[in-house]
Amino acid sequence: MTGQGLCMVRRYTALPSPDMREILRYAGVREADEATLALLGDCIREAEGVISPAVCFREYPAEIEGDECSLGFAEVRSHALARNLDGCGSVILFAATLGIQADRFILRYSRISPSRAVLLDAFFTERIEALCDTFEKEMTKGKESRPRFSAGYGDLPLDFQKDIFRALSPEKHIGLTLNESMLMSPTKSVTAIIGREP
Repeated sequence: MTGQGLCMVRRYTALPSPDMREILRYAGVREADEATLALLGDCIREAEGVISPAVCFREYPAEIEGDECSLGFAEVRSHALARNLDGCGSVILFAATLGIQADRFILRYSRISPSRAVLLDAFFTERIEALCDTFEKEMTKGKESRPRFSAGYGDLPLDFQKDIFRALSPEKHIGLTLNESMLMSPTKSVTAIIGREP
């Protein structure tokens, strides 16, 4: 798999079991009572079947000199990214999403049950992170790698998203779009760079 190849797509029918502690943390719940746990369980049962986890990705060569990062699909100056990718010979560029139904679920319940909407939002946040973790483990198995790094983190500018979208065309592959404010739709989506050592 090289930067000259086609963008690859993976669709997932199953993810690891939801991490209840993480969901409650995302929801801002420090100590959950029985009613909250019951409501969360109900939310999970209802929402698990509506997500459509998908990832599109490509691998590119990486050359790091000082803070200058040449990544095959773009060049960018970022001290934080350069430090993260130090020693890497390539990067995996990816975009991941849960699909538009997650957004619709949150919107629907925000009108009729705000507490359910908060828990659903937290659940979907935990799910997109679980999707990214699953993909990252699959792609780095047997190779030394770096934690995923996203545009807007550290000194990597948020508008680097434009380069990512140009490279992957995720709107075509997994229905993920980017607006002029650098906001993605569906919202429960992530783009990131994973560094791999030679």
